[in-house]
Amino acid sequence: MVPRLAFMGTPAFALPSLRLLLEHSYPVVAVVTAPDKPQGRGQKIVYNPVKEFALQHHLPLLQPADLHEPGFLADLSARQPDLIVVVAFRILPPEVFAMPRLGSFNLHASLLPRYRGAAPIQRALMNGERETGVTTFFLREKVDTGLVILQEKTPIGGNENAGELQERLSVLGAQVVLRTVQAIERGTVVPVPQRDEESTAAPKIHKDDCWIEWSGTSQAIHNQIRALSPVPGALSIYSGRQFKFYATRLVGSFTPGVSWQEFPPGTVVHCGRAELYVRTGDGVLAVE
Repeated sequence: MVPRLAFMGTPAFALPSLRLLLEHSYPVVAVVTAPDKPQGRGQKIVYNPVKEFALQHHLPLLQPADLHEPGFLADLSARQPDLIVVVAFRILPPEVFAMPRLGSFNLHASLLPRYRGAAPIQRALMNGERETGVTTFFLREKVDTGLVILQEKTPIGGNENAGELQERLSVLGAQVVLRTVQAIERGTVVPVPQRDEESTAAPKIHKDDCWIEWSGTSQAIHNQIRALSPVPGALSIYSGRQFKFYATRLVGSFTPGVSWQEFPPGTVVHCGRAELYVRTGDGVLAVE
């Protein structure tokens, strides 16, 4: 029997998964997404990517402000989902994730138990990881700790930024979501407990994470800037003004006739045609 799905997600990261499930003819009895919010200076209502997609494909849509609300719970239950699929959504309460007969699973953008939390992509890049991946796991009350269903690894490019990696992982994740649903449908899933002693945290990005410490190594600054690109952007003050930095390049050697060693970290030591060269704690970094 083909399982009836409730799909929960909000940003563009969730779209490849929802699209692929529809392409494989899985019945989606509900799409649950965040409520509408006013955005920008005009405070206009802008639909999130998942809502936009659901409306275009005439999918039943729910936008609860409170996942504990009795009306929402009754509505979702009445739709009789066999399985809940979660991709980039809020933390589900037990009365929601325990509802379907086949359970509820989440797609997480890391190789759990590493990088549990809200910002696994950014934290992996900040730490200079060379490999990451995606994980599907059954939901439980403690966030990102459930039994692992499937994982898929992928290398991280040395200059890849958060936006580029997120896009790749959304596509890779969609394939893993589909394989997870298929395995649950066939009854072939062998869930594996996470090794909690190997866990690392990926807390939400705050403004304090965005300030560049130019006394750090060129590699560390390069990693920070690409981790925060395209949003929210890495920050620094230069000549009394705040600037955002989005792309840098590691410089193996630097010989434009400037004795850069004489300058303190954070100094622009040379202006090229397309780059600024900034003194760091251990050399020079090209700011593109």
